[in-house]
Amino acid sequence: MSIAMMKVGDKAEIVGYEAAAAGYRARLLALGLTRGATIQLLGVAPMGDPLRLRVRGFELSLRKDEMTALKLRAVEA
Repeated sequence: MSIAMMKVGDKAEIVGYEAAAAGYRARLLALGLTRGATIQLLGVAPMGDPLRLRVRGFELSLRKDEMTALKLRAVEA
Protein backbone atom coordinates (compact mmCIF):
# COMPACT_ATOMS: atom_id res chain seq x y z
CA MET A 1 0.00 0.00 0.00
CA SER A 2 1.21 3.52 -0.67
CA ILE A 3 0.34 6.85 0.91
CA ALA A 4 -1.40 7.84 -2.35
CA MET A 5 -4.00 5.12 -1.74
CA MET A 6 -4.95 6.47 1.69
CA LYS A 7 -7.94 8.72 2.37
CA VAL A 8 -8.33 11.15 5.26
CA GLY A 9 -9.01 9.11 8.41
CA ASP A 10 -7.33 5.93 7.13
CA LYS A 11 -4.72 4.18 9.25
CA ALA A 12 -1.71 2.16 8.15
CA GLU A 13 1.16 0.33 9.80
CA ILE A 14 4.74 0.89 8.67
CA VAL A 15 6.10 -2.48 7.55
CA GLY A 16 9.36 -1.37 5.94
CA TYR A 17 11.22 1.12 3.79
CA GLU A 18 11.93 1.35 0.07
CA ALA A 19 15.53 0.43 -0.80
CA ALA A 20 15.94 3.60 -2.88
CA ALA A 21 15.30 5.73 0.22
CA ALA A 22 18.23 4.46 2.29
CA GLY A 23 19.72 7.93 2.78
CA TYR A 24 16.40 9.37 3.92
CA ARG A 25 15.55 6.49 6.25
CA ALA A 26 17.49 7.95 9.21
CA ARG A 27 15.36 11.11 9.13
CA LEU A 28 12.14 9.09 9.07
CA LEU A 29 13.34 7.00 12.00
CA ALA A 30 14.21 10.16 13.95
CA LEU A 31 10.66 11.43 13.39
CA GLY A 32 9.23 8.24 14.94
CA LEU A 33 8.28 6.58 11.66
CA THR A 34 9.67 3.21 12.71
CA ARG A 35 8.63 -0.27 11.63
CA GLY A 36 5.45 -1.27 13.45
CA ALA A 37 4.28 2.30 14.10
CA THR A 38 0.73 3.18 13.07
CA ILE A 39 0.10 6.36 11.11
CA GLN A 40 -3.24 8.06 10.49
CA LEU A 41 -3.82 10.48 7.63
CA LEU A 42 -5.45 13.55 9.20
CA GLY A 43 -5.50 15.89 6.24
CA VAL A 44 -4.14 16.92 2.88
CA ALA A 45 -3.25 20.49 1.91
CA PRO A 46 -5.44 22.08 -0.80
CA MET A 47 -2.84 21.50 -3.53
CA GLY A 48 -2.29 17.90 -2.35
CA ASP A 49 0.98 18.44 -0.52
CA PRO A 50 2.00 18.28 2.37
CA LEU A 51 0.15 15.57 4.26
CA ARG A 52 -0.82 15.87 7.93
CA LEU A 53 -0.32 12.66 9.92
CA ARG A 54 -0.71 11.38 13.46
CA VAL A 55 2.16 9.16 14.60
CA ARG A 56 2.75 7.97 18.18
CA GLY A 57 0.37 10.59 19.60
CA PHE A 58 1.76 13.66 17.83
CA GLU A 59 0.97 15.37 14.54
CA LEU A 60 3.47 15.64 11.73
CA SER A 61 3.42 17.17 8.24
CA LEU A 62 5.44 15.56 5.45
CA ARG A 63 5.60 15.91 1.69
CA LYS A 64 4.23 13.06 -0.41
CA ASP A 65 7.63 12.32 -1.93
CA GLU A 66 9.01 11.82 1.60
CA MET A 67 6.20 9.41 2.41
CA THR A 68 6.87 7.26 -0.65
CA ALA A 69 9.93 5.93 1.20
CA LEU A 70 7.59 3.97 3.50
CA LYS A 71 6.03 0.57 2.86
CA LEU A 72 2.59 0.51 4.48
CA ARG A 73 -0.08 -2.04 5.37
CA ALA A 74 -3.69 -0.97 5.86
CA VAL A 75 -5.05 -1.17 9.41
CA GLU A 76 -8.75 -1.37 10.21
CA ALA A 77 -10.00 1.65 12.14
